[in-house]
Amino acid sequence: MPATDLLEVIVTTSLALIAGVTIILRGPLGKALANRLEGRRAGPNDDAGEVAELRERLQELEQQQGRMHELEERLDFAERLIAQQREQPRLNA
Repeated sequence: MPATDLLEVIVTTSLALIAGVTIILRGPLGKALANRLEGRRAGPNDDAGEVAELRERLQELEQQQGRMHELEERLDFAERLIAQQREQPRLNA
């Protein structure tokens, strides 16, 4: 095998390896490695902010659900009043 063919194989293989490593390190594995190098550990505490945000959103939804229930009760009351007013002239007649 001539030296130029060997050099082409080495260059091509090197470029393929560099491209593959770059693709891998730019993904989640690379982020985890960067966190590890910065001293942050991956684990359940990483999601603490997200869990707190979800709990806050759940609390807001529960409050809105309570308000919706109160509005439904008010609507039922208003409908009963309107129905009574419609029936009153019939009773008097």
